[in-house]
Amino acid sequence: METVVVQQYNLDEEQEKKLIVRHYRALLRALKPRLKKGDRELVRTAFEMAADAHRDMRRKSGEPYILHPLAVAQICVEEIGLGVRSAICALLHDTVEDTEVTLEDISREFGTEIAHIVDGLTKISTVIDSSTSTAQAENFKKILLTLADDPRVILIKLADRLHNMRTLDSMSREKQLKIASETVFIYAPLAHRLGLYNIKSEMEDLSMKYTEQQTYKDIARKLKETKRERTRYINEFIKPIKEVLQEEGFNFEIYGRPKSIHSIHNKIKTKGVAFEEVYDLFAIRIILDSPIDKEKADCWKVYSIITDFYHPSPERTRDWLSNPKSNGYEALHVTVMGPQGKWVEVQIRSKRMNDYAEKGVAAHWRYKEGSGTPQQESKFDQWFMQIREILSNPDSNTLDFLADFKSNLFTEEIYVYTPKGDLKILPVNSTALDFAYSIHSAVGNKCIGAKVNYKLVPLSHKLRSGDQVEIITSNKQKPSEDWLNFVLTAKAKSKIKDALKEEKRKIAMDGKAALERKLDHMKINPSQHNINELVQFYKQSSPLDLYYQIAVKNIDLKELKEFSLLGDKLEPPKPAPVKQPDHLAEEAVRHQIPSKKDAELIIFGESSDRIAYKLANCCRPIPGDDVFGFITASEGLKIHRTNCPNAAQLLANYGHRVVKTKWVKNREISFLTGLRIIGMDDVGVIHKITNVISGELKVNISALSIESKEGLFEGLIKVYVHDKEELDELVERLRKLDGIQSVQRLEES
Repeated sequence: METVVVQQYNLDEEQEKKLIVRHYRALLRALKPRLKKGDRELVRTAFEMAADAHRDMRRKSGEPYILHPLAVAQICVEEIGLGVRSAICALLHDTVEDTEVTLEDISREFGTEIAHIVDGLTKISTVIDSSTSTAQAENFKKILLTLADDPRVILIKLADRLHNMRTLDSMSREKQLKIASETVFIYAPLAHRLGLYNIKSEMEDLSMKYTEQQTYKDIARKLKETKRERTRYINEFIKPIKEVLQEEGFNFEIYGRPKSIHSIHNKIKTKGVAFEEVYDLFAIRIILDSPIDKEKADCWKVYSIITDFYHPSPERTRDWLSNPKSNGYEALHVTVMGPQGKWVEVQIRSKRMNDYAEKGVAAHWRYKEGSGTPQQESKFDQWFMQIREILSNPDSNTLDFLADFKSNLFTEEIYVYTPKGDLKILPVNSTALDFAYSIHSAVGNKCIGAKVNYKLVPLSHKLRSGDQVEIITSNKQKPSEDWLNFVLTAKAKSKIKDALKEEKRKIAMDGKAALERKLDHMKINPSQHNINELVQFYKQSSPLDLYYQIAVKNIDLKELKEFSLLGDKLEPPKPAPVKQPDHLAEEAVRHQIPSKKDAELIIFGESSDRIAYKLANCCRPIPGDDVFGFITASEGLKIHRTNCPNAAQLLANYGHRVVKTKWVKNREISFLTGLRIIGMDDVGVIHKITNVISGELKVNISALSIESKEGLFEGLIKVYVHDKEELDELVERLRKLDGIQSVQRLEES
């Protein structure tokens, strides 16, 4: 994916008109095979209505706004595979929110179904794109709720977001960070779960282009440089297979496609290898044009042809033909040892399966007319039911809800069976208790154990694909807090929390009665104001928590004697003042900063004044890193790296708390950062490493631990550096030492 260069927009009115017409015609061409009688007129009406409504609006880049709805409609049709009605909705998706057009106008012109979808899209963008101060998590939840209503709303929203990501260059830096993080946090997993793998990959790549600019550029450059030798290798690999497939009379396509930059980066990070050592930079795809009744047999035939030439790795073979994923994905993946000792992944699928793989849920609707298999139909509907279930639960803690929803979006699945042979689909690593809740919440709440393949197992037993599970219940059983530690599914978590809340409420009622008796005895009115005073005084988060703590004897109310009554209002006792040494008090007031060493560095905020801040422990930024400031509730401003493990979540959920920050050159202060070094365990290796760090570069070492095992050593070194340049030079020097295999900066230090 090449980097887009932002050019100054400079078309005159005539050229603009031509450009708009060209885009409109391209949309009609894409829709051509699906146009029925009267559709062309409807699309034209929608286009004219949108063009007229947006006539005075411009995008940030300067181009006419109507090009955006046209592009979104084009993505819906060409890349997601939606039809005429969705294209009309995409053309109109911003009209109700941004222009004079009303839902009534749309309903009158196009009918209630289209008006309903446009209404869903309007609701989504008002909650998500306005940077209100409410946590954006609430907004995501609302979006996901519309999914249960009509999945096309989400599909069109994904197209809208993809086009925004493709044209993000003209936005300000903090907008880019916020939108990119939001995309990788919620939209990419949604695209993944809805089976839109191409869109998911592109979204992740584009997000990385803005959040980790340097890494993205480096990998893109290396991919470009190695393109010729990759192509040569792919051709060499494909040649013998191609010949046999032709002899056998298969009608097929075969090609290699590079992995996305994001997935290559993930491999580099998780496996701790250099770019050159990532073995599967590409996958070979074989797409067969086979009739539906021969698809499976043909895919297995191709598998046997490939494995005649190349050795397969049994543990890396994935059979999604016999057991398709619940979002409809079917394929056979095999990893084989190719020429020059390189592992190569081959994906084998039919044309119909490929359509599912690229168009996901949208293909499901298209094939619903009769060519999908009953097994897929029921699986898909079952999966959709699960999503609806997760969404319709009115769980109060939205961030938990989001975390659960995300974990359910991304996980691979296992297939387990009830004693009667009914199939249940659960995420990998689900436990017997998850299975109990998947049957019914009442079964989960009463579950005391299970039999897996006729053997008795505890609630926390992890299930494997193919297990047959029988749940054992008891009327005396009730959920406990520790159950939350070993369930994985969102449904189980929310049902356990509900049951615990109910239990807590019952216990809290006893506490409430005890408090009211005590207040009555002291002639104090249990008014809302007085209860709130007590909640604050005892540092509880709600009256319910206060009552509960009283009931379980964690609070014994003896401090009530120290309260005074003003009229019928309780006044808490005044805390004794803490005497601070005078010079310290003055110092703190003068600088308004915590007196901690790492908090004395200075960063420029938007107003270019000097601001006190802390460095986040999760990613330990140093000057030169790409960073953003985040205003925390209790610790003031914290600085995170944009590629910090928590960055996507912070930026996506609390965009309004992000502060634009940049480093000021200040060589006076050193920063603690950590390195992990792996290499050959050789005599004098520690001396070589410390010599480079302390001797040559004069960098202070704060801690050094080295473990050696079977000829290899792993060292963790903490050093004080002034900035990223110094750290980069240190890493570079260490990598050049003999016998050093890898040097990586620690995410946490």
